[in-house]
Amino acid sequence: MKLKLHWQILLAFIVGVLIAQLSKWLGFDYFVIHHLSIIGDIFLRALQMIIVPLIISSIISGITGIGSAENFGRLSAKTFAYYILTSLIAIITGLFIVNLIQPGTGAELTLQAAPEGIHGDLSRLKDTFINIIPTNPLAAMVKGEILPTIFFSLLFGFFITKAPDPYKEKLTNLFQGFFEVMMKLTHFIILFAPIGIFAIIAKIVVQTGMEIFIPLASYVGTIVLALAAHAIITLPIILYFVAGISPMAHFKAMTAALFTAFSTSSSSATLPLTISSVEENSGASNKVSSFVLPLGATINMDGTALYECVAAMFIAQVYGIDLSFGQQFIIVFTALLASIGAAGIPMAGFVMMAIILNAVGLPLEGLGLILPVDRPLDMLRTSVNVWSDSCGTVIIARSEGEKDLKVLRKNID
Repeated sequence: MKLKLHWQILLAFIVGVLIAQLSKWLGFDYFVIHHLSIIGDIFLRALQMIIVPLIISSIISGITGIGSAENFGRLSAKTFAYYILTSLIAIITGLFIVNLIQPGTGAELTLQAAPEGIHGDLSRLKDTFINIIPTNPLAAMVKGEILPTIFFSLLFGFFITKAPDPYKEKLTNLFQGFFEVMMKLTHFIILFAPIGIFAIIAKIVVQTGMEIFIPLASYVGTIVLALAAHAIITLPIILYFVAGISPMAHFKAMTAALFTAFSTSSSSATLPLTISSVEENSGASNKVSSFVLPLGATINMDGTALYECVAAMFIAQVYGIDLSFGQQFIIVFTALLASIGAAGIPMAGFVMMAIILNAVGLPLEGLGLILPVDRPLDMLRTSVNVWSDSCGTVIIARSEGEKDLKVLRKNID
């Protein structure tokens, strides 16, 4: 029976560690560092290759899909406001907890030199915001400048929805097809993740020793704690005080969808069950759920955004890179935009992690440290994504004047 990908990655991780230890004992560590590591470099380059086209296709196809369903109006304004606010709160929660716990300290990797982009202070923050608007979008894409690419893709996708037919339909189909091709290419590259991670981990262990993995348990604990804080404290508070909804009643109504999200690690695959749970169990109307939930599965990734921020900070800590407040703010902002661009599929957040590392110049090799534990964390953060989508739906339904919600506190009491 063929092993699932996450088990293959875990096995490759273990074999990489064993090979590294053997190379030290038997004296072929030079081969591991200078020759075997080429496999890992190829995998990282392939990952970098898909970043820009994946961003462009996923964001534009997502926005055009939304626009073709219903024009942006009052409902969409509320939806975007909720999704951006909760994602931002999730990121800040993760940033606070990762700075408090410091899971990456204690086993710092030594860099030959600070990666490009790790410099500057708050005085550069203004330039960062100005540079989000590209003077030449194609040049920004060619240079791999992530934030300008995301900004242009969002605008381009939105104005496709305003174009007259038949151009709107043709462009929508074009970018949807582009996205489908990029997803197939992404899946193909991820199939080689076990081989790439094997080579990356072998090189890291040869260079640093086993102590590099000591902070990994602390990293997992940090993300679990941050996700729990957002899902158990932040979102229920918003439900209770903003919309007058019983968090426990709504959680019970969403149990099947949340378990499905946990097991599939895909908010998109869970979408049909999420819609039926929100409508049948929580009592939201189809008018609201049919708009808010598909949009949420596309752009609302509270758990993913939180994970990306914590993971980027962890990698910086492991490499001994002290990020200024301005650089951490860039991580927060990039994590928000990257979570919007992340597809609702397994490991989408991990692929988008490369965007954040590129944005602040952190080494992509750090991905090799977090990938072996990515699968269980992916299951947890997807559950948080779906939970936030469902909370947003009933909150917006309540704001639209729906009084028959089954999960209202007054109906429960």
